[in-house]
Amino acid sequence: MNFTDKKIWITGASSGIGEALCYELSALGAFLIISSRRQTELERVKNNCQNPDKVKIVPLDLENYRSIAEIAKPVLEEVKSIDILINNGGMSQRALVIDEDLSVVEKMMKINFFGAVALTKEVLPKMVEQKHGHIVCMSSLAGKFGIPLRSGYAAAKHALHGFFETLRAENYDNGIRVMMVCPGYVNTKVAINALDAKAEKRGVNDEGQEKGLDPKIMAQKIIKGIEKEKLEITAGGSETNGIWVSRFFPNLFAKIIRSKK
Repeated sequence: MNFTDKKIWITGASSGIGEALCYELSALGAFLIISSRRQTELERVKNNCQNPDKVKIVPLDLENYRSIAEIAKPVLEEVKSIDILINNGGMSQRALVIDEDLSVVEKMMKINFFGAVALTKEVLPKMVEQKHGHIVCMSSLAGKFGIPLRSGYAAAKHALHGFFETLRAENYDNGIRVMMVCPGYVNTKVAINALDAKAEKRGVNDEGQEKGLDPKIMAQKIIKGIEKEKLEITAGGSETNGIWVSRFFPNLFAKIIRSKK
């Protein structure tokens, strides 16, 4: 695929995998629409892109998902079409089910699920009209199986699979492709920014995260997945073996996963 002048909307673009995607895709000549809550960080990312003149900043808050339609409408009127939507924005958690406030689960669903769904529903009609488009959805290993301390996060990521795999089936004949991305550990601030049981940022990193995949490598794998029209990609270390162990040896997997608290 030639990414030159392709119009690509990336959420969660101010850090981590989203930021890395901005740099990689800008270097390939794409026109980027970059979103997150933090305007100043988006400006920093834009200025660090190889082609900052082909970067449009659109701040949005995925948690406030009902505001997304109002934000997206003028953007779509201006750029006319979106070739690729990358639903990358999200937030994690670290809390036992018995301890976590219900607001934590609500926040996980709003940011990780409803935010992605709301933006996709704004972009989808344009893609159907133009008879082509690619939607990338950032899931996680937690979207394939439940992991202790991540109940709300895992629930939201599981929900993404149900929604976007359905969207894929419904719109294949419209020329729209959907790829789910299920990373293991990636060296970002996702664990530091994760919420505790009271919906406060925990401010502590995880060892697995610190030793995780470089976000640049993850971004490159996502771009290759788009080029090859992959249905799903998984990347990371040995933790990704959990997908196969859980499928073929469920009792063994249950024993392993309950030790991860």
